[in-house]
Amino acid sequence: MKKRRLGTSELYVSEIGLGCMSLGRDEKHARSLIDQALELGINFFDTADLYDQGLNEEFVGRALKSRRNDIILATKVGNRFEVGKDGWWWDPSKKYIKEEVKESLRRLGTDYIDLYQLHGGTIDDPIDETIEAFEELKQEGVIRYYGISSIRPNVIKEWLKRSNIVSIMMQYSLLDRRPEEWFSLIQEHNVSVIARGPLAQGLLTERPLEKASERVKNNGYLDYTFDELKEALHSIDSACPDRTRTETAVKYVLHQRVVASCIAGASKQEQLLENVQAAKAKDLLEEEYEALINATKQSLYTIHRD
Repeated sequence: MKKRRLGTSELYVSEIGLGCMSLGRDEKHARSLIDQALELGINFFDTADLYDQGLNEEFVGRALKSRRNDIILATKVGNRFEVGKDGWWWDPSKKYIKEEVKESLRRLGTDYIDLYQLHGGTIDDPIDETIEAFEELKQEGVIRYYGISSIRPNVIKEWLKRSNIVSIMMQYSLLDRRPEEWFSLIQEHNVSVIARGPLAQGLLTERPLEKASERVKNNGYLDYTFDELKEALHSIDSACPDRTRTETAVKYVLHQRVVASCIAGASKQEQLLENVQAAKAKDLLEEEYEALINATKQSLYTIHRD
C-alpha cells in the first residue's frame, strides 16, 4: 500500500484508511476487520469519541494495542455527550477539549494520539481558544498533530489562516466534487485533505442502483436527482470501462495530490478488500480523468462561504 505525507507532518498514511465508524458493536467482528486492514497494508485508522459513545475508541484501542508503533491513530473531539443518554451538543472550548482528550486516551489505551481532529466547527466558535487547546496538547506530547473535519468553507479558511493544522477531513467523491474549489487554497497552506465518503454511500460501488436506499430513490443524492444519478453512473462506467466502479471512484479521489488518504468505511471483509485493491490499481490516465470530470457535476458549497 502506497503512503502519502499528511501535510508538513511526519505522518505517512496509507492511501486507504479505515473509517472505524462502520465497525459496529460486535467487538469480535470489529477486530477481524481491523486485523484484515493491517494485513492489507492499511496503517491509518480514524475514529471519534462520539462513535457509539466511546465504545468504538475502546474497540480500536484494544485491537491496535500490540501494533501501536506501526500505525497512525486519529480521533476527533467537540461533540459532547453523556454515556447512556441520547444526543450530543457542540463544545469546542479549551476546557472541554483538554478534559476529553484524557478520556479518548484512556479508551484507546495509549498515551498519545497521532492526529487529533475537531469534529465539526462553526464560524462562531472561539477558534483561537480551540487552537490554543490543540497547541498546548502538542507541547505536552499528548497529541502529535491536529486537524479539522469540516465542509464549511468559512471555517476552513479561518483555520488555514490562524492555525497549524496538517489536515482537513472533507466529504469528497465523484458525486460530491464541492471540495475541489478549495483545493488550491488548501495546497497553498501545505495542508492535506483526508477524503471521507469516497464511495458516496455505496453509490460508487458495484451495488446496483436499484438497491439504493428509499431516501436516494425518492430524493436523489445531493444535487443529483435519481434519474441524473442513473445517467452519471452510466457515464462514469463508460469513462473507465476496464475498471470496477469502486476502482474508478477511489482512483479519482487519489488523483488529487492534495488528498493524503481516502477514509473508506467497511462493515464486511469483502468491502475492505475491494477498497484496497482499488487503491492499488494503476493511476487514472489523463483522458480517463477528463472523461470523469465531464461525466459529473462540478458542484459548489452554497452556504457557510463567508
